[in-house]
Amino acid sequence: MVKQMYLDKAEVLIEALPYIQRFNRKIVVIKYGGSAMLDEELKKNVIEDAVLLKLVGFKPIIVHGGGKEISRWLGKVGMEPRFVNGLRVTDRDTMEIAEMVLAKVNKSLVTMVQSLGVKAVGVCGKDGGLLKCEKKVVDGGDIGYVGNIVEVNPKVLYDLLEKDFLPIVYPIGYDDHFDSYNINADDAACAIAQAVNAEKLAFLSDVEGVYRDKDDPSSLISELRVKEAEALIREGYVGGGMIPKLQGCMEAIEKGVNRVHLLDGRIPHSLLLEIFTNKGIGTAILRDEGEKFDHEHE
Repeated sequence: MVKQMYLDKAEVLIEALPYIQRFNRKIVVIKYGGSAMLDEELKKNVIEDAVLLKLVGFKPIIVHGGGKEISRWLGKVGMEPRFVNGLRVTDRDTMEIAEMVLAKVNKSLVTMVQSLGVKAVGVCGKDGGLLKCEKKVVDGGDIGYVGNIVEVNPKVLYDLLEKDFLPIVYPIGYDDHFDSYNINADDAACAIAQAVNAEKLAFLSDVEGVYRDKDDPSSLISELRVKEAEALIREGYVGGGMIPKLQGCMEAIEKGVNRVHLLDGRIPHSLLLEIFTNKGIGTAILRDEGEKFDHEHE
């Protein structure tokens, strides 16, 4: 019985080998958010996954948000969070709190990575001119200091990777006047992945992936080409918050990212399971001419 347990472990390691070989020294951008940020055990799992990727030769970059934590701190100081079309209305006071909270979340993640023996550095979009913004306008309305990314300067990230650090980015950018702007973390992850020509971009959120039928959890799609994703949106199979996420994924692929993964961050070690196993557990989106490598059953 014990012997079989060890054999099973060996098989898992052997299954991971071709992926380790294929993605060695390649950049992987991990967008970290959702429930996995609030549950300490899940947070530990995500950080362990990122550290393992780093130690087996990948070059991970973590991009994180912190919307629920920002709302919690706004409540503490008696401010009511307001949203327009899912975007937080960010006046100057809200911006100040958002920046402080995201910096606090960022340093807690840096500490967790370093406690596992890997060097990490936290940066925001203002550091090294990483994320330059313009004001985002929604339906002609002003929602305050919410930014659209207009330019990415990845030099600070390349420098950190070259010196063997794991960069952890929080999405506060700046504009021409050097005012601070809150940026959607999904948008920041896509823009950064494009700018560094990432091999992979992985979204950890509170959804399992893309369903062929949004009301049927058993219809999860393991691999999806861009044209197939466009068809699912056009024909109404994909709804709600998945549409902008899918559109962001497709844009990232069109601008050079090789493969995008949508994963359920509530599943322990979902990142490792998707990247290092043949069947995976989420949805991998790949360019139309891309080879189907990760999921041998399709």
